[in-house]
Amino acid sequence: MRRLIASVIVLAFVVGACSSGPGASAVPSGGAASFAADSTMAKIQANGKLVCGTKFDVIGFGFKNPTNNEVQGLDADLCRAVADRLGVTPEFVEAISANRLPFLTEDKVDIVASTMTVTEERKQEIDFSLVYYVAGQSLLVKKASDIKSVDDLGGKKVCSGEGSTSEKNVRKKAPDAELLLFKTYTEAGQALADARCDAVSTDDTILFGLAQNIPDTELRGGTFTEEPLGIGIKKGKDDFVTFINDTLQAMKADGRLKALYDKNVKPYTGKDVVAPF
Repeated sequence: MRRLIASVIVLAFVVGACSSGPGASAVPSGGAASFAADSTMAKIQANGKLVCGTKFDVIGFGFKNPTNNEVQGLDADLCRAVADRLGVTPEFVEAISANRLPFLTEDKVDIVASTMTVTEERKQEIDFSLVYYVAGQSLLVKKASDIKSVDDLGGKKVCSGEGSTSEKNVRKKAPDAELLLFKTYTEAGQALADARCDAVSTDDTILFGLAQNIPDTELRGGTFTEEPLGIGIKKGKDDFVTFINDTLQAMKADGRLKALYDKNVKPYTGKDVVAPF
């Protein structure tokens, strides 16, 4: 089963690479802007790169293509858009749920675009950009499962991401469920494929990608939370928050943001995405 899932993932991205070309994930350049020497943006320009924390195992948002090692998806392309406007090179660092905030507060990355839900608790530690996508937590189960919704999780083994809002939501919505936590959702999906758990619960954006690569699975029960996703920035960098928000607004206005939604998200959801700002 492990080999089957790996083979399907590789095949899917070989096809994607062949159809989109080597430069498909790049965002059209608008030219680098100039900034005050003491600004966050000027410091990043002086460094020559934008270090971006993103997931490497979430198809459609942040996925490291095993055929060419390129990080693909909406989150990755948003990082490229910010880097492009700064006139620097994007550098990707894997940021799993548990280390996203420490990576920012310890200056290991400049931004985090990693399917991260904007919450009041997280706002105490970091700042966020505008919400660029609204997901919702759902369930991925085997088609033969008797689980229909979150109400059926009592006594079931449920896989989720360590340190994620999904973990907290399962504990709240299904306190009698047995939670199995993993550092990555690839591991959680593998546990479902191997029958080590009965369901995977996290944002539907993540589950859509997993469902593509785990045979005989499907999403169930609709969504039972609202998960607004934002780009994380270290506190004290208000100028950079404004810069990123201006970048997102410009991308919405000129159609680039819709193009990224259509490219990265719509193939898995089948739905048009409208920017929530």
